[in-house]
Amino acid sequence: MTSPAELDRVQWHALTHAYGSAEDVPELIKALYESDGKTADEAIYELYGNIHHQGTVYSASAPAVPFLAHAVRHAPNKRAELLMLLAVLSDHDPADVDLPHWASSSVAAVCVELCRVLPELLFCLKDTERGVRRAALRVVAAVAELLPAEQRVSAMAQLDAVYATDPVPSVRADAMVVLARFGRETAALDSPLPEVRLAAAMLAVARSGPPYPADLMDVIAEDGAEPDPGDDDFPWSGTTTQDERLRRLLTEDPDASLTVAARWITAGDVGSRGSWLVEETAETWRDRETAVLDLLVAALPHQRGARALASRLRAIGHWVELLPEPDAGLRDTLHQYAGADEETAGPALLALVHSRDFRALELVLRRPSARLLAAAAQHFPEAADQLIPVIRRELAAGATGNEGIALVGALAPFGAAARQALPELVACLQTRRAAIVAARQLGANGIATRETTDLLSEATQSTDFALRAAAAVAHYQLSGDVDPALRTFEGLLSRTGQTHWYLSALEPLGSAAAPLLPFIEPLLGAGYEWTRVAAAEGLYWITGSPDRAVPVLVELVGPTPVGLRALKALAATGQVPEELLPTLRSFAFSPLRLIRDSSLSGQDHLDEELRTLARTLLAAD
Repeated sequence: MTSPAELDRVQWHALTHAYGSAEDVPELIKALYESDGKTADEAIYELYGNIHHQGTVYSASAPAVPFLAHAVRHAPNKRAELLMLLAVLSDHDPADVDLPHWASSSVAAVCVELCRVLPELLFCLKDTERGVRRAALRVVAAVAELLPAEQRVSAMAQLDAVYATDPVPSVRADAMVVLARFGRETAALDSPLPEVRLAAAMLAVARSGPPYPADLMDVIAEDGAEPDPGDDDFPWSGTTTQDERLRRLLTEDPDASLTVAARWITAGDVGSRGSWLVEETAETWRDRETAVLDLLVAALPHQRGARALASRLRAIGHWVELLPEPDAGLRDTLHQYAGADEETAGPALLALVHSRDFRALELVLRRPSARLLAAAAQHFPEAADQLIPVIRRELAAGATGNEGIALVGALAPFGAAARQALPELVACLQTRRAAIVAARQLGANGIATRETTDLLSEATQSTDFALRAAAAVAHYQLSGDVDPALRTFEGLLSRTGQTHWYLSALEPLGSAAAPLLPFIEPLLGAGYEWTRVAAAEGLYWITGSPDRAVPVLVELVGPTPVGLRALKALAATGQVPEELLPTLRSFAFSPLRLIRDSSLSGQDHLDEELRTLARTLLAAD
């Protein structure tokens, strides 16, 4: 370890970090010694951002290690944080050590430095603070396989002492995990300490792989039901904490995962551990919705606080959409929560709407919100006579931002009945409230008035380019005059930037947009995937020929949002090349979700769309 007095011996200006020259690193290291805790915290934050940026290290990272090690000893108030910085700086995949590029890599240089100073850091294994001891164990684990033989013997002796005598069970469990990194197997499944048994079971599960042995699941179900009461669940590598690692391991075996989650929920769902595990399983695996929803409903009475309860209800609302016919018991439970006069009634009512229970309509009409009305319109389009007047009233009251957008979007499922809202849509366009979606809906309504077409013509001059595009298309739909639309799109497509936003609006113009082809054809080779998809779509809409669009779309098809868009566009052309069939089969029959689906994402069920479309195309082949 090296004191700050020697900082000027390093040519920091010749080294780099995430933001360029590393000449600011010496001042940050000096700040670690300040008695002002805020100053030291800010310095650590900056160091995490520059010499270790999102998992990457730089030429300045290794020279900083001996100075950070010195600060560990002499800045004790920040000892745990500094130890964790050293651990993440040296984080690496042990398999990388045998690769040709390893020796010359920045992370190898960091590990060399950490191995050199590690003996002077092992005193932290006896620190009075449990967080410091846990962080020190992670430092040892980070370079376990790289230590010279003599250091290994010394480190393992100290780890044995921690494992045998530390007063905190979670620290003993950590010591056992680190001993495993050294190849030391410990017969810990019979330990009297549940934290140690849990860690031992996790190690055994990682070695065995799925399907997991039932006896190990029994240990995890019994000993993992409650979180560690401490607040120092440091990551072992990257950003994976012990709890995150446990969830990831379990979700590799969905049956085992749901079995453990059920036992955790029965035990009280402490810290919502069982619920989180259920949701992680649902996000990872297809066709588990029935079991997932049963468990989430069972977890509702155990939630501590409105925030946790609302989170579970939102998850139920997300997954219940995938059930063809949600059972009556589930819908009754949601109706009970939705009818309560509490802040969690909103997410419960949204879940009830998503379950297609007609009792939801009465509640939505009694206490409408933009999101509820939009969901009700999607699931109950036959209730136009009840919903449209409320949507109009909310729009007339001056809804703005996302609420206005949701309300206008709620009109789309009603088809011709949505024309009732013409005055409100015109007002939205006039006041620029949800103007883009209002323009689209006006075009779709097909009711041409002088006021409407004049407003749309004016909107094609807006400083909001997305509004220009939407207004130009709507103006064409209502007037049949293509020239204003062509002028607008020539200007938009001549610009740099997100041209796919404008290309995606072109479909209603069809062949009338042929003069735009010289602007669209070069975009088939654009670097941005979304632009290539939109250009291929536009080319097909205009020409009606799939010849040039299909090769571009085939190349982009994949289990991603843009890949799904490409597959939809390909399906519209009616051309599915034979070489794509194996890919479609993987989309159709994978037991894993290929596009992440989460109640937190706010997106539709893209993976379900991918699977359904793939199966449709395979059946038509």
